[in-house]
Amino acid sequence: MSSHSFSSVPGLVLTLASLFGSGAFSTPTAASPARPNVLFIAVDDLRSDLGTLGATHARTPALDTFAATSRIFSNHYVQVPTCGASRSALLRGRYPSEPAHLSNSAIATTHEQWGDANLPAWFQRHGYRTLSLGKITHHPGGRTGRLWAEGPEELPSSWERAWIPETPWGAPERIMHGYANGVARVPGKSPPWEAVDGADNAYPDAWIAEDAETTLVTLQKSREPWFFAVGFFKPHLPFAAPRRWFYLHDADKIPGPSAEAGAKPSWPSTWHASGEFRNNYGHAGRDVITDSDYAQLLRHAYAANVSYVDAQIGRLLAALDRVDPNRETIVVLWSDHGFLLGEHAIWGKHCLYEQALRSPLFIRAPGLREPGATTAATVESIDIFPTLVDLCGLPQPANLDGTSLRPFLERPRATALKPARGFWTNGQRTLRNERWRLIAAPQADGSTQWELFDYQTDPDESRNHAATFPDEVRRLNEEIELRPRIAQGPSKGGAMAPSPTTQTQK
Repeated sequence: MSSHSFSSVPGLVLTLASLFGSGAFSTPTAASPARPNVLFIAVDDLRSDLGTLGATHARTPALDTFAATSRIFSNHYVQVPTCGASRSALLRGRYPSEPAHLSNSAIATTHEQWGDANLPAWFQRHGYRTLSLGKITHHPGGRTGRLWAEGPEELPSSWERAWIPETPWGAPERIMHGYANGVARVPGKSPPWEAVDGADNAYPDAWIAEDAETTLVTLQKSREPWFFAVGFFKPHLPFAAPRRWFYLHDADKIPGPSAEAGAKPSWPSTWHASGEFRNNYGHAGRDVITDSDYAQLLRHAYAANVSYVDAQIGRLLAALDRVDPNRETIVVLWSDHGFLLGEHAIWGKHCLYEQALRSPLFIRAPGLREPGATTAATVESIDIFPTLVDLCGLPQPANLDGTSLRPFLERPRATALKPARGFWTNGQRTLRNERWRLIAAPQADGSTQWELFDYQTDPDESRNHAATFPDEVRRLNEEIELRPRIAQGPSKGGAMAPSPTTQTQK
């Protein structure tokens, strides 16, 4: 059960010398009960615009440096393109299977079905201290009541402590969408970006980093192994950060999509109207689709926010190096989904296109072979739960859909084990392999609308190839049909799953 106090147990930092040999992984045995500690870092709405992933305009030195010590998964895909549902799939290690699993309330409304078969609870059951700071589940701090500051726990009986720091913003819902120096968002009126002259702690993520640093020092003294999850907010809307991070970038050199890639699809599609971006923020009469200067301003703001959160993650990783100079802690860096910055004339996620479902994933573990090497294998967020269980020598829970990524930690050029699946409302499903993506969208007349993208010849998804490659559509659809369609209907919470054209989540 979560608590709002924290105490440490004196002791020594656990090591992995007996667990991992030189350059190879091994599993702890009953005769060697020590377990590696785990630091799990979640980032909100971070697309793969990082230097280490080939974005030449990015200024992400901390993440690039960390990536050089880890395995880089360049083709990692989330299961659902919205925060709460994506995090639910990761924590369950399972694909969504009912409408409630597709909403931001997925964890709060379905956790009773999970028992202790979720990532932190499973580690807790097997002797770990489990702590959650910031945004790990959908609600920062893990409460679901008024302003997310009170009421039922979102994921009860899983965390020793789930919390946010004491900050000028106060309530978790206000820190989630915070403007400078404690100002809360006014939905529909506050702008989608902000830059102020000030220190990093003018915005929330610096407070997360500082509290995480303090917590690591305390955890160093624990006799028990620990699983510490730290969730940062940026670059989630609003794109708000200290002005110095804007100065780091030349706005004219931040690329946008080509005219073809940035156009609303001309074919029958799963396009949506960017409801979160348009409805939750005020734009002072400017339209990001017709005003290219406004679009570039917002891309600049997004890049600045990525640099800002990169620096806060760097603080956390530096603190880890101080308490664990031998790097015996397993570290995972993950983002809950990407974010379209004008691709397909969409500003947001909430769709099954590449830039919504693809996000960064880096894993560092003791004994990692070829640190800094990239694997191009297609992997999924649901694979993280079984991977960490595998690396820590814990029993695997039954019925996980994910598979351990150990083969790619041992051999970065190993072949992909399976395609990546994605799910969205109204029965939409997608399958992504190393070359193709097929999106299947049921229609009112019982037919299926297909979108097929060939990343070998058209990496920008500028054309629908379904009519050109009908055999590929049939083959990929056979794989899609191996998982049942999630029929649109009432969610477990009693509300209909949101329509992609009216999406205003978060």
